[in-house]
This record gives sequence, structure tokens and C-alpha cells, in this order.
Amino acid sequence: MSAQEKKTQLESQLSPVVQQAIKLSQTATEGRSFRPLPSSSSFSLIDSDADVKAQWGHLGLEAISQGKVGVILMAGGQGTRLGSSMPKGCYNIGLPSNKSLFQIQAEKLVKVQQLANEKFGTTDARVQWYVMTSKPTRDNTENFFKENGYFGLSKDQIVFFNQGTLPCFDKAGKQILLESKDAIAESPDGNGGLYKAIYTNGLLEDFAARGIEHIHMYCVDNVLVRVADPVFIGFSIENKFELATKVVRKRDASESVGLIVLDEALQRPAVIEYSEISKELSEQKDNSGLLSFRAANIVNHYYSVELLNKRITTWIDNQEFLPFHIAYKKIPCLNEEGVFYKPTEPNGIKLEQFIFDVFKDIPLDKFGCLEVERSDEFSPLKNASGAKNDTPETSVANYLKLGTKWVKDQGATLEDGDLVEVSSLTSYAGEGLESVKGEKLSNLQII
Repeated sequence: MSAQEKKTQLESQLSPVVQQAIKLSQTATEGRSFRPLPSSSSFSLIDSDADVKAQWGHLGLEAISQGKVGVILMAGGQGTRLGSSMPKGCYNIGLPSNKSLFQIQAEKLVKVQQLANEKFGTTDARVQWYVMTSKPTRDNTENFFKENGYFGLSKDQIVFFNQGTLPCFDKAGKQILLESKDAIAESPDGNGGLYKAIYTNGLLEDFAARGIEHIHMYCVDNVLVRVADPVFIGFSIENKFELATKVVRKRDASESVGLIVLDEALQRPAVIEYSEISKELSEQKDNSGLLSFRAANIVNHYYSVELLNKRITTWIDNQEFLPFHIAYKKIPCLNEEGVFYKPTEPNGIKLEQFIFDVFKDIPLDKFGCLEVERSDEFSPLKNASGAKNDTPETSVANYLKLGTKWVKDQGATLEDGDLVEVSSLTSYAGEGLESVKGEKLSNLQII
């Protein structure tokens, strides 16, 4: 089939879907009302009892020691906004060690396996790592892992798989754009494409074969992410949650973040985008003086494998659970004269699905929301140097500040303003640093 024939066929199939997605973008919150999640579903590590946190960590490490935990990394994005032609996970953010995001996260896995073995006297704790790539990033990602010896992990504990793609449309949503005379323009199908990718790539069968019962999913761009976080996994296990999500406290009422909320009509969890919440609700405060709606979505989730086995086919077959959304983007394509060009303004529509749209399928008593300290666990890399937030510079600064806090808490001293880098292989979350007590550390020292 030629590209033109494929284009015509897909237009007839997908144009109604695009029109529906355009309409959804205009009416997403019409007739809906929201409240913060009830206390039965929402917990905070910021003011939690240390014993509770320790109990959750114990349960999580136990599951890791038994080989029951798998991790899905969302790594399909390219580093184009960072000025890089490589996948974002390959990016050297500028730490003293020059480690990439992939290396930092791989070494977190090495360390948490070590902690699980030490805690439970095992020698074979193993977290299977499922790395979701996209067509443009797959080869470079696999080659990067291979060239770096899989960062201390065994080759067979890493599974690469691709998310799907969808055609790109013109701004009216009627015609598919062509990348060349022989190919239509396509883009990844959004983070909600994870569910279809899990199913079509046989991951459910792989989970079963390996005895995996718990999945931690996160995005590659967060330099502070706690990969296979034992506390988060244990929190989910103890409360028998089928799906749980981590959040950070919204900085202020105007911060542009999606929020985890309760859909009042459905009495189910939901996410509303910052553009969809009224000024009145965004500024509303509770009795403690905090923002009522403050649970900022960071796309960091727990899934029970039992839930995925039970519901994933329903999610991917029913657009009630995974509707298509639109994003107006600058899409390189052929113009009306058949000449390839790179637009400077949005010229088309990309279709995508959102991972959180399935939240409404989860009963409240099976859904958990865990608030964590932003400075401990969330610093995403989204923008190039010079932007206000979420740049290589902010990622490096936040990573170094956290490590510096850890060594100071153990009694190390530094000159005012000096920072150190604590390797993921040295400490997972501030533990194991007793040896620095009384030590005078130098600026940008690697521990």
C-alpha cells in the first residue's frame, strides 16, 4: 500500500476520532465538580510518623528481595528541547560525575537491590527493568545501554519495548500530514499508550513468568526519582491499593500542574489540568491554611499486576477509559507544494492518550495518593538552559542540594555554598553515609 493510499484509509478511520478529541478538549470539565481526595485515599510523607514510613519501606524491600517488583521507565522522548539529538535519558545534565539520567537511575536499581539483600539476607534480589522507548529513540537507547555495560545491571534484567504511534493531522483535523511522499507523519501516542504497549509487547506474560506482582512506573526526566521506591511500594502493598500515585505539594495557586482530585459525580479519582480549574478553586485553602487542591501530578505510579491482568484489555478497547486528546504542535512535513519544511508555528494536531484517564475505573478504596517532599523526589528536566524552571541547571542544583543535605545530616562539614554529589551507588535515600561524620568535604566532591 502506498503512503497516499494508507493516508486516505487512515483519514476515513481516524478523522471522526480527531473531531471527537477536539470537542473533548473544549468540554473536558463541563458539568463536572471536584473535591480533594478523602483522607482514606490520601497520605503524606511530609508529616508522617517515622515508624509508618519504616514499615512501608520494610514491606517494599521484602517484595524486592523476593523478585516481586518490576519497574517501567517511560523513556520515549527525544532531547530536542535540550538541543540534543539523542534520547533524553542519554543526556549528561552536568553533574561533577558527568552521569546521564539513565546511569543515575540504573544505579538506583543496583543500590536498592543491595539494600533488599542486606535487609533480608538474600543474595539474588532483582528488579526487572522495562524501558519503554519510541521508534525514533529505540536504537540509540539500546546502543547507549550496551556501550555503558548496562550500568552495572545484567543485560537480561532489562527489557526494551516500543510505545505506539499515531498519524499527525492538519489543524482542522481532516487531513493526515505526510513526512515524505512515501511516509505519513507520525508521533508517539502519549503516555496513555503505555497500556497498549504493555499488552501488545507481551509484558503481562513476562510479569507472570518472572513472578512479578508489583509495578513501579515513572518518567525518565526526573533526576531525583526513587526507582523501585520501597516506601511507595510498601505503602501500596499494606493498603491493598490496585493503583497509587505519587504527588508533590503545589508550589502556589498559579503553578501550571495537573492535580489529583476526586470527581464528585463518579466518586472516583481523576486528574484535572491546570487550565481546567477555576481561579476560585485553585486558590481555595483548607483549615490548615494549605491549598485545598495541592496534589500536583508527577506521573509516578504503582500498579498491581493483578489489576493490569484484570482491566488492561478493557482500557485499551474502550475509549471511555482512554479517550484521545489533541495537542497543537510544530510538525515537520510536506507543504502544499510537496516540499518538506520545519514549521516555526504549530501547524498540526498530534493525537495522544493520557495515562491517568483510567483512574476513573479505580474504586476509591483501591486507589492511593502519596504526597512526597518535592526537594527529595522531584526535579524534572524539561527545558533548555535559560528557561525559568526544569532546566539542566535546576536539575543539577537540586540533585547536589539533596546529597549535601544528606551528608550534613550525618555530621559532615562544608564551606558555605559548597555542594557535593552523592552517587546513587553510595546512597539510595540518605542511608549509608555514616563514614562522612566529622569529615570536611570540598566543593563538588563526589561521595
